[in-house]
Amino acid sequence: MKLKKQIHQKVLQNQGQNKLYVLLDNVIPKNVLSRKNKAHAWKPGYNEKYDVIVISKDGTIGDIYLINNLKIALPSTPKLTSDKKPKDQYWKAQIYPKELKRIQTIFQWYDAPPNFKDKWINYIEEEFNRRENGHWFLNNGHPTYVTGTHYMYLQWTKIDVGHPDFREANRLFYIYWEACKVDKRSFGICYLKIRRSGFSFMSSCEGVNTATLSRDSRIGVLSKTGSDAKKMFTDKIVPISNNYPFFFKPIQDGMDKPKTELAYRIPASKITKKNMYDQGEEDLDGLDTTIDWKNTSDNSYDGEKLQLLIHDESGKWERPENILNNWRVTKTCLRLGSKIIGKCMMGSTSNALDKGGNNFKQLFYDSDTSKRNANGQTKSGLYNLFIPMEWNMEGFIDKFGNPVLNNPQTEVKGIDGESIFQGAIDYWENEVESLALDPDALNEYYRQFPRSESHAFRDESKQSLFNLTKIYQQIDYNDSLLIKRHIVQGKFFWKNGIKDSEVLWSPDARGRFFVSYLPKKEQQNKVDKRNGVYYPGNEHLGSFGCDSYDISGVVVGKGSNGSLHGMTKFNMDDWPSNEFFLEYIARPQTAEIFFEEVLMACVFYGMPILVENNKPRLLYHFKNRGYRKFCMNRPDKVFNKLSKTEKELGGIPNTSEDVKQAHASAIESYIEKHIGYDMEGVFRKPGDVGSMYFQRTLEDWAKFDINNRTKFDAAISSGLAIMANQKHLYTPSNEKSKISINFARYSNKSTVSQLLNR
Repeated sequence: MKLKKQIHQKVLQNQGQNKLYVLLDNVIPKNVLSRKNKAHAWKPGYNEKYDVIVISKDGTIGDIYLINNLKIALPSTPKLTSDKKPKDQYWKAQIYPKELKRIQTIFQWYDAPPNFKDKWINYIEEEFNRRENGHWFLNNGHPTYVTGTHYMYLQWTKIDVGHPDFREANRLFYIYWEACKVDKRSFGICYLKIRRSGFSFMSSCEGVNTATLSRDSRIGVLSKTGSDAKKMFTDKIVPISNNYPFFFKPIQDGMDKPKTELAYRIPASKITKKNMYDQGEEDLDGLDTTIDWKNTSDNSYDGEKLQLLIHDESGKWERPENILNNWRVTKTCLRLGSKIIGKCMMGSTSNALDKGGNNFKQLFYDSDTSKRNANGQTKSGLYNLFIPMEWNMEGFIDKFGNPVLNNPQTEVKGIDGESIFQGAIDYWENEVESLALDPDALNEYYRQFPRSESHAFRDESKQSLFNLTKIYQQIDYNDSLLIKRHIVQGKFFWKNGIKDSEVLWSPDARGRFFVSYLPKKEQQNKVDKRNGVYYPGNEHLGSFGCDSYDISGVVVGKGSNGSLHGMTKFNMDDWPSNEFFLEYIARPQTAEIFFEEVLMACVFYGMPILVENNKPRLLYHFKNRGYRKFCMNRPDKVFNKLSKTEKELGGIPNTSEDVKQAHASAIESYIEKHIGYDMEGVFRKPGDVGSMYFQRTLEDWAKFDINNRTKFDAAISSGLAIMANQKHLYTPSNEKSKISINFARYSNKSTVSQLLNR
């Protein structure tokens, strides 16, 4: 266990797991940057020419951060000075002057004497400036920028423990959120978080801040249940609003502690001839902006127009509620035609996959900023963000807001002034180790405090057929890798478009194939042709397994994917041994496209394929093109025992219980031997981890249900590939001869052998 812990920790740290952003250089030519900075000419928003999202409000650009594929330009760094030593420079909320704090309303300010206003007007104007443009402060000697909304959270938001802590993780979150707000292509953020990261308070603060700046607008609140949304409204949003200083607080209508709606509008009860005359009508002009909450349902806020939608605990919507359906509805509340007029601030930990987590997982990955349509938008319209546990874990943040990742060698002071003696990662590893024998408790801990996205979407283990420990070891290891170094995405195509000639490979970000090994040129397209029939030339090196489909058109979201896996056998060549090298899980526009892509993969690698024959169109496709010998027969029967169709096409039935058991056993055996850590050194060197890099397949194995196999396309095809490579294990033994030959039997106890009775 200790060896596993050391290896796991080393891998996660050494592979860039603990980097949230990269500081970019030379994104914009220096002469252009200097000229436009001098003129304060940079405008907030997405700059297509330089592929940069400018969040600076003062017309300048300084540092450019790369956060989750977004290039985000901050304002120029000012020159800051302090009479404090760097070790004494850190964030601390300013004390609200008692003299000014006595002013509760704008009406009291109007009534104050001129000398009082003169004394405090610069202070108030500076607060408005920080709210709008953000704020710089010295942090351990380094000029540090916080956005305007982050400043409002730190300085003017009261949470359950008083003032919020300054955390570097939250600073980067707010920078990313600001990019989402100013980017006209974005509908907002989908934030995958850890427990007690402060998101509920941060989003509540954003709601109040937005509402107190916007006219004729509406801010909506949703959570995993209606009661949770109500609690967020009454326990967070309303108190935050009530604690705003008078100069940030618009005229409010109704009760100080409303239960359903917080309205910033002219209160009719306070409109009199006297105050209208004394102050002027313009001074009583309200915003006519409201904040309210809705019960949780697919149609919440349907038909409404929203400036901001706060979406808390989005990963915990359980049946019959569906976050995907809700987002399709509420997304329309944030746009007019093609114009995005509002933003969504969505954040959550994830439930178990069958308790709402799977829908949130899909929404999260549909928000991948590296995958955009022709309009420049992600599939969901949102931008996703994940911050690992170690960056935002309570009790492991130093006084400068930085995470204490590992056990410190010298004393480190925390935010609360207490010493920190343990690192977040070390603490986490100890918790994981203590829960190793309780898979469900361990997976719940992973979901609450994830170090990777796969941790966050870890499922319950109650239904798992295979060794989840090994599967998740492999998933965690893969998370730590720069996976692009191990897997290439691309497509196969016929040379010059001539079918049945030579298959070529091309890397392509839109390709449906993911491969971890490409054979040398001389080993590609090893196909023999005899009497008009094609034979696989690399059969001794490996095989394919395939879960096919026959019908092209399906009801949206109801059709299963076609799935193909390639796997090598043990070999003495330069190919990897007993390793999956190809994954294809997709459903092209037509079934014929899928059939042809499968065929090209088999030809390129020169390997046979084992296919379930209940959907025979793929097998007919191979046969009609002359590739019948590529299609393996079921290995558990001799040829003369096959049915007429099986002899004609090949393939293996999916209805036989023996086949189902053999298929599951094949996967189970492969996992035990080749997946995760081999701590005892039985199959690999002690501490070595497997080389299975295809995450979707691993996740399919983790959820596989032998009694409901149709949902697990990747598990089906990968298991068939294993069976194809191990066909000798399923070859039936020869039947015993019906002719009985009896030999004479003798007793040799005495000096003379005696014939025994038969």
